[in-house]
Amino acid sequence: MNNPLKEAATLQFYRRKSGVKWIVLILSVIIAVGSIFYTNFLVSEIKEREEKQINLYAKTLEQVSGQFLNPDINYFVLDEIISSNNTIPVILTNEDGHLTSKNVPEVEGAKDDIERQRILQKEVEEMKEVYAPIPITFRDESGQVYGYGNIYYRNSILLTRLRYYPYIQLTVIALFALIAYTIFSYSRIAEQNQVWVGLAKETAHQLGTPLSSLMAWVEYFKLEGGETAEIAEELKKDVDRLEMITSRFSSIGSIPQLKNYDIVDVTTKSIAYLEKRVSTRTIFSLESFPEGAISANINKSLFEWVIENLCKNAVDAMGGIGSISIKILKVNEGRIAIDITDTGKGIPKKSLSKVFSPGYTTKKRGWGLGLTLVKRIIENYHTGKIYVKSSEIDKGTTFRILLNA
Repeated sequence: MNNPLKEAATLQFYRRKSGVKWIVLILSVIIAVGSIFYTNFLVSEIKEREEKQINLYAKTLEQVSGQFLNPDINYFVLDEIISSNNTIPVILTNEDGHLTSKNVPEVEGAKDDIERQRILQKEVEEMKEVYAPIPITFRDESGQVYGYGNIYYRNSILLTRLRYYPYIQLTVIALFALIAYTIFSYSRIAEQNQVWVGLAKETAHQLGTPLSSLMAWVEYFKLEGGETAEIAEELKKDVDRLEMITSRFSSIGSIPQLKNYDIVDVTTKSIAYLEKRVSTRTIFSLESFPEGAISANINKSLFEWVIENLCKNAVDAMGGIGSISIKILKVNEGRIAIDITDTGKGIPKKSLSKVFSPGYTTKKRGWGLGLTLVKRIIENYHTGKIYVKSSEIDKGTTFRILLNA
């Protein structure tokens, strides 16, 4: 037995689905911004520490500059003073233009010192664009100045990687989320389709028993003759209609048989049936451009269901008073358009994106499944399209169906 509370909760979820999406999106943006902000904070901290280390390195060079011409001391300064951080690329220049480097991987493949100096000079030009050089003064043991130099440097590889890490991380997460969402969506759609098929076939099954009984009563009244025979003829029309509806529900979930039909003729017959069963104050009109037959491959029973559903919704929107005009015309790309226009209360702009969602309805006792089913029939079974072409409050709404000719 169905649980009404559970069903109501499900419909409420569908109605609020758009709001849930916005909440998820906002939370995702907050997480992304927070991640980038925190990473940039760490980058700033590391950057400041590296700048202090380079400044310390520069001061150390000045302190031992009296021994600078000694290659062993020079090697010691370059290799040991900043050994606590061997990732910061550093280039030291002096007045004679000789360049000495530390943590510059670009020079590892240099064949000789000439090529090494050329590579380092290129690196110096690039480092100038990142940080201003740190000037240093070389003094001898007596404090006399005997030369000047500059220290050029750039961010360490670790710092560079850390700067781009959140963007790479968010990209990977976004790709993973997209793949997961796609898989989830397909599985959810498949599950929904199974629910639709089960609901439709169960409805067809439940209609079967009372239909058999009604058919027997129709035959009985026919045998009675007189006025009951005339009543029986009218009853038979409704019984035939119920049989058609049962057939429609049975068709849901099966591969529909599409045949070439005259859309104008099929629509005309659907309207003729409805006219006798809705308010006499509802005026129907049908036009086709060009005039005459306009054919398309459709499942006749399901297509009639679509027309009836849209027209009944239009009647409800007008309160049974107004006009419904249907225009069938050929449009570009070999398509057929069916425009169904009413003079009802219209659809608010904020609700236009939800009219085909399960659970959306303006009726107090409606389930909000009619337009969802219409969309499935047109798009899934006929590879067509249906959408709200236009709608104005208190003026009316136009639904457009596009079919392949």
